[in-house]
Amino acid sequence: MAFRLIAILIVLLGGSVNAKEKHNVLFIISDDLTSTALGCYGNKICKTPNIDRLATQGTRFARAYCQATICGPSRASLMFGYYPYASKATGYTSGRKEVGADKDSWAQYFKKNGYHSARISKVFHMGVPTDIGPGRDGADDPASWDEAYNSPGPESKAAGFGETLQNNPGGLKKGAAGGNRFSTVEADGDHLVHSDGKTAEKAVKLIRKYKDLDKPFFLAVGFVRPHVPLVAPRKYFGPYPVNKIILPPKVPNDWDDIPMNSANRRTSENWKMNLIQQKKVVRAYYASVSFMDAMTGKVLKALEETGQRDNTIVILTSDNGYHVGEKDCIQKWHLWDESTRIPLLVHVPGSTVQGRACEAPVSHVDLYPTLVDLCDLPKQPHKGDALKLDGHSLNPFLNDPNTQNWNGSPVALMAIRDGQETPHFSVRSHQYRYTLCANGEEEFYDHDADPHEWKNLSTSEEHVTIKKDHREKLMTLLRDTKMPEGYL
Repeated sequence: MAFRLIAILIVLLGGSVNAKEKHNVLFIISDDLTSTALGCYGNKICKTPNIDRLATQGTRFARAYCQATICGPSRASLMFGYYPYASKATGYTSGRKEVGADKDSWAQYFKKNGYHSARISKVFHMGVPTDIGPGRDGADDPASWDEAYNSPGPESKAAGFGETLQNNPGGLKKGAAGGNRFSTVEADGDHLVHSDGKTAEKAVKLIRKYKDLDKPFFLAVGFVRPHVPLVAPRKYFGPYPVNKIILPPKVPNDWDDIPMNSANRRTSENWKMNLIQQKKVVRAYYASVSFMDAMTGKVLKALEETGQRDNTIVILTSDNGYHVGEKDCIQKWHLWDESTRIPLLVHVPGSTVQGRACEAPVSHVDLYPTLVDLCDLPKQPHKGDALKLDGHSLNPFLNDPNTQNWNGSPVALMAIRDGQETPHFSVRSHQYRYTLCANGEEEFYDHDADPHEWKNLSTSEEHVTIKKDHREKLMTLLRDTKMPEGYL
């Protein structure tokens, strides 16, 4: 607020506002973080005090959705502002190559408009642990950054007590298996052993350095937890004894009315996990979330201690959601709510909206135009046919979370392709979810009556009209965002 008053006074006195007086941007992105694991989204067990505090200082989007439920296409969509299937960024390592050289990422656009742009660790796609372990760039986009840093970590090779929880009936295999799988390590040592600890420490150093920078900064901080392997310092496991873990509720025959496709295969049954192993997964997931939360706290504290909090927009989100037992699913990929819904917290300096929730369905693609709007950058980031971003500024919600004055979509669009050419699409409105599978089968859920998505209403005569309305909303979005004709 003080900055805005100073800026107004300068203009009234005939001066101009220099670049340094624009808002800084701190963008924090976690990996595979479901909103249901956070206290500010209603979790009563997992301890996330730093993220919860951030939620009291800004706007919490209760129905925010990613555009793809795996890292690569989700992050490319988020950073470039286009739906994955419109930009062709649909693969595991999607990035600049698929989106095209004519389109600027957020970070690149800020860089071109007078910002110092920096990245720490995973923002565009990096394999965990294949890139994170040795500290490789993965599918990073060098054009986006003035400086970029990787944060190598031991992952499942960390010293400590390790277990393999998938495809290990009876726990006969001892220790933590390597690779991208459900292994856990209650690790020896402190946070600096791990990638996220190194990321937080580097962010603190840069924030302190940027206090004396002669231009505003765009700093993207990427944490890899709670992505598997579920590794964190031992102290973060302590608050979650296995016998106190309660698995999500399930109902018999839940899958009897669900179209079967290969995306829906990540279940405890297919992972060969018994009840104790499932609880250990949830326990380690919560420990990893709490560790990531503590590292987030270090970054936010540095912002406050350097006096930059009052002139820095803070955004916290995840690349996708995650199932931790709901519908017997463990992991992502699925197009149900737990996999598609992501945490989204936005704090704008000087805003009178603090600690309020926005219930409208919004999307990752809305963040790019929101930042352009908030930082008063030129509204046309790209040239020619690439001019129009797929999202819409969330600024009206940041001024009034209940506003009806928003020109964005009434539904959020997400998709996943699991091997076939045509993806599965899903749209989420305030009350309903409609999913169109690649083979033409459908799912339809009423979240007011069925928040767990246990009853597929796609064949319900009572819901024919509202289902048709959601299908039409899906088709309109596909046409408006120039999806390939074969997808319609």
